[in-house]
Amino acid sequence: MDLHKPPAGPPAQPPVPASAQPPARTPEGCLVVAIRLPVRIVVLVLVLPVRMAWDALVVAGRFLGDAVLGPLGRALSWLAKALLLWPLIGLWRYVVVPVGKALGWLGHVLLVVPVVWSYRQVLTPLGYGLAWLARGAWAGLAWVYACVLTPAGHAVRWLLKGIGTVLAVVGAGAYTAVAWLVRFLIVVPARWIHAAVLVPTGRAVAWCARGVWRLLALLVTGIGVVLYWTVRILVVLPALALWRWVLAPVGRFLAVLAREVGEALGHAWRIAGRISSAVGRLLGTLFRWIFVEPVRWVYRTVLTPVGHAVRDAVLRPAARAARSVGRAARQALAAARETARQTRADLRRMLFGESLPREAVGRREPSAGETRTLGRSTTALTKD
Repeated sequence: MDLHKPPAGPPAQPPVPASAQPPARTPEGCLVVAIRLPVRIVVLVLVLPVRMAWDALVVAGRFLGDAVLGPLGRALSWLAKALLLWPLIGLWRYVVVPVGKALGWLGHVLLVVPVVWSYRQVLTPLGYGLAWLARGAWAGLAWVYACVLTPAGHAVRWLLKGIGTVLAVVGAGAYTAVAWLVRFLIVVPARWIHAAVLVPTGRAVAWCARGVWRLLALLVTGIGVVLYWTVRILVVLPALALWRWVLAPVGRFLAVLAREVGEALGHAWRIAGRISSAVGRLLGTLFRWIFVEPVRWVYRTVLTPVGHAVRDAVLRPAARAARSVGRAARQALAAARETARQTRADLRRMLFGESLPREAVGRREPSAGETRTLGRSTTALTKD
């Protein structure tokens, strides 16, 4: 058993996997470090006004969209609905659909019903009659085919078979004679001409063609070798030297410059954004303290007490006076209407006399003086 304790130390950290480690940065030369700072300063000076103008345009666009374009769009949408969509819906619902239903009913009455009646009452019996005639005609044609055409066909076939046999015998003899004439008049002479004349002539022409082809191949090979070395010495080697010693270093320098300019643009855009945000907050604070807060103080300290005083001293008494004037005008109009009603009643009484009194009609419910109570029954069945 181990009786000695191990020395206390910091806990061992697990190894970091290779995929979680940050990528190693490529070592940079003095040229890159010398180019980076001036480029970033120049790019920041150039990008800062652009970023501030962009932020100002974004703020103006958001304000315009929220304060002008949004309400204008909603108003135009409601106007388009009121002028286009709702009239079209009403036209479809109350004009097109009823007219379509009426036209469908007329089409059914004027077209479908007559067509169905004519099909059932005219075309179906006519079709049955034509089918019966067709079956009779088919039976007649079948009898003609079986009793007339079939024997005649067998006779014609037997006659044609005999004529074919005679023609075959005659044709075989003619074919043998023509084949013998063609063999001895065309094939044998043509075979002799091919073996004795054409084959030697063709071999001579082929030998001459091979010699000419070899000569042309030698000439083309020599010319190609001369042109290859000429182009290599005059074009390829100078172009390779130009690429290796001029274009490649210039390209690497331009690539480093373009990379630094791109990184400087991103860095300058972020810094310009922070500067623009700070300037915007400063301008907002100045605008609040120069314009908003004085206006708010004037509104709270001056305009609100003045408005309350004007309301209590002028507007409310004027409103009470206007209400009293309106009440008096309504009372005067009511009195005038009552006077006019009494005048019309007097004129009607003078012209037509007194009207007959109305007969009293028994009411189901008791009057106000004879209301129902718990100790007294007022129904029709238990009334005293």
